Amino acid sequence: MRIAVGLVGERGGALQRLGEDGVPLGPVRRVEDLAGAVRELEADAPRWVWEASSRVYPRLLAAGVRVERCHDLELVEALLLGFDGRFGDPRSVPAALARLRGLAVPEDEADDDQPSLFGERAETSVEDVVAVHAAQLAGLEAREGGGRLRLLAAAESAGGLVAAEMSRAGLPWRADVHDELLSGMLGPRPGPGMRPKVLQGLADRIAAEFGGHVNPDSPQQLLKAFAGAGFTITSTRAHVLRQIEHPAVPYLLEYKELSRMYTAHGWSWLDTWAKDGRFRAEYLVGGVVSGRWATRGGGALQIPKVLRRAVIADPGWVLVVADAAQLEPRVLAALAGDAAFAAAAAQGDLYAALAEAFTATPGGQSPRDKAKIAMLSAMYGGGTGEAVQLLAVLRHRFPRAFAYVENAARAGERGELVRSLLGRTCPAASAEFRDLITTEAGRSAAASRGRFTRNFVVQGTAAEWALALMASLRRRLAAHKAHLVFFQHDEVIVHAPEAEAAAVTAAIGEAALEAARLLFGPTPVIFPMEIATVACYADAK
Repeated sequence: MRIAVGLVGERGGALQRLGEDGVPLGPVRRVEDLAGAVRELEADAPRWVWEASSRVYPRLLAAGVRVERCHDLELVEALLLGFDGRFGDPRSVPAALARLRGLAVPEDEADDDQPSLFGERAETSVEDVVAVHAAQLAGLEAREGGGRLRLLAAAESAGGLVAAEMSRAGLPWRADVHDELLSGMLGPRPGPGMRPKVLQGLADRIAAEFGGHVNPDSPQQLLKAFAGAGFTITSTRAHVLRQIEHPAVPYLLEYKELSRMYTAHGWSWLDTWAKDGRFRAEYLVGGVVSGRWATRGGGALQIPKVLRRAVIADPGWVLVVADAAQLEPRVLAALAGDAAFAAAAAQGDLYAALAEAFTATPGGQSPRDKAKIAMLSAMYGGGTGEAVQLLAVLRHRFPRAFAYVENAARAGERGELVRSLLGRTCPAASAEFRDLITTEAGRSAAASRGRFTRNFVVQGTAAEWALALMASLRRRLAAHKAHLVFFQHDEVIVHAPEAEAAAVTAAIGEAALEAARLLFGPTPVIFPMEIATVACYADAK
């Protein structure tokens, strides 16, 4: 059974029971207390159908209501649009309705948009939810590989629930430890408009080495200062600076590193994002074209290693940190059905298993390192010098795996769409791309698009495996106090009572097996999880 949900006012809503085919089974029911009604009906294990988990589910979570399943119309609409080569088109319920009715399609409103002069964001009626849901069910069925696309829609919707729950729970974060770490690196917290003591000291040393005032935050001033010292450069990026023998360079490199920390995760970040002992990230499910997640502010997916010291479990609790080992190469092995590659991927260390195909370089790279370079070159494209030779070895030994990504690259170069295993689709080539494809500029653009599509088929499928992992793990944790608090590409963190750590570890392993089975069916490829139970996130690596 499915139940469509519309929002009415601050607490109320409208509900309508639907069959699995999306056809209404009864009249619309208006409720004054939506959370209470959902809590009561959740016992029937329905699949809730609503416009977006990012807007509806936080209201329920705030009232202490957790749901098991949903169909997120916005997330699914984005998948269907992408499948049709319309990635980035408006995906809201009003936009979907306009397309159904042949009307002008409105732009999407961002979740953080302020109310307009004419009032709050328009609420979506249950009738609109039912209409768009029915169209999506038909669309999922009609498209090629519909069964897989339906699985992707369910997994993406489950991701919406996970994202809302993790934002609600928050990652344990000790503000006092964060402050101590910042003070150790930068000096005491500065006053408004002032640099931290350490940064100011470095700025003074940089200026002294150039013999006059230079603002290290100004690329133009730095370029001019280096030119005055006899160094003509076009960029102040670190890799360029390292090639220059000038006494200011070491101080400038250190300044840049510490300045990034201060700007991205300094005291302003701490004041904004770490409240009540928690860092509550705003996750964007499928925020990257490959299906990987992104965040809105906060930089949750780029927490510096040094600041992981501030991620500390509550007293009596632990952090169970799990990382999928060498995920993308294993996904390629399962995708390609290359027996030799699959046999190698059945080993604990995939790169070590591949290493026998390579020979050691005296005083240089080990066979394992060479295997890793070759594999990354195969999945990401490019590579020069020895990497090209290493790639040739890989091509000879694992022809089907190599052909899989090569075919994706060639399709991308021709301007075609490529898809992940479950049907997430790369953005379509632009009209300009097709017009210029026979020119030199077009050939360069084609090569670039080929490198993108080469990896898209692997990274997109890896993102689907991670979605399936989280959906399975979320279900297994429902009976425990333990809960997911962090997700990053192929890594999850569960905050758990110490007594539940063993059960959580087992649940993660079982979820990894289930994710592989859902996506690939019977496969010799294993997807091992490197799991650590720690009090502090920094101790997991």
